[in-house]
Amino acid sequence: MKRREFISLLGGAAAAWPVVARAEQSMRVIGFLNGASPAELGPRVDAFRDGLAEMGYVEGRSVAIEYRWGLGQYERLPEMAIDLVRHRVAAIAATGGVPSVRAAKAATFEIPIVFTMGGDPVAFGLVASLNRPGGNVTGITLISGEIVSKRIAVLRDLLPSAKVLGVLMNSTTPASEAESVAAERTAHTLGWQVKVLRVGKELDFDTAFQPLVRERVDALLVTTDPIFESQRHRIVALAAQHAVPTIYALREYAVAGGLMSYGASINDVYRQAGSYVGRVLKGEKPSDLPVIQTSKFELLINLKTAKTLGIAVPAAVLALADEVIE
Repeated sequence: MKRREFISLLGGAAAAWPVVARAEQSMRVIGFLNGASPAELGPRVDAFRDGLAEMGYVEGRSVAIEYRWGLGQYERLPEMAIDLVRHRVAAIAATGGVPSVRAAKAATFEIPIVFTMGGDPVAFGLVASLNRPGGNVTGITLISGEIVSKRIAVLRDLLPSAKVLGVLMNSTTPASEAESVAAERTAHTLGWQVKVLRVGKELDFDTAFQPLVRERVDALLVTTDPIFESQRHRIVALAAQHAVPTIYALREYAVAGGLMSYGASINDVYRQAGSYVGRVLKGEKPSDLPVIQTSKFELLINLKTAKTLGIAVPAAVLALADEVIE
């Protein structure tokens, strides 16, 4: 190569270096915090990316995502949230419930936080109000406590002679505790007895299910919890083993063999969260973005499981179903 050509090439490359550097610097980085495992939540992460893409942010092109997974150990979330702050992320998606939101909020008062959760964020002190959250936190809520009564109503219509309701809850999660209390309140108004089955951080589901036979539980309600979701196949298997009719919050349980589910589309919740993070990256403030309350719910009935349990699903209940698995 001639000297003049070499110098020209070198000069062109040198001129390009700042462009490359500017391109790398322009890619925003967001944090994704969740207490569960990525192995079980792949579709939700995809939905979150879809929401980001709707706002023009594509992972690996215009935005980078730092993932932090608690793997079922909520006590790891605070340090993970602090680590995301150290990385100077532009926003934090605190997904999967109250523990991740609390961890993120404790770690920063400045970085925008967008949550997904099943409880009431006002009652948990995470936002000032749903319409005007204030501070650096907003997001999407299922308000799961309010639809617990509807799940129990479906159980009543399916099992009119039932008298004892079991409630499976995670004793380490405040949202699961609140949902359990709501379930007890509703069941008592129907004259039902309630047996609460508590699962601790050891995740000893076998022990938690043992009172089902001793207490003669007629039906079971499983509360909303990210760790439960990651253990849904185990929970569904135990419900089948004990032959107890069970209703869940998410469709994934019914697809996995559970009897029924009634709740919001969780993938749509994550898509909305991705969209909200995209709006924050464009300059909107969390304090000005109202908390979204999911209003679309779906009832799934697994007729194969109903047949195995010897349950004839009434036509009135089938008519309410948005999807029937045969």
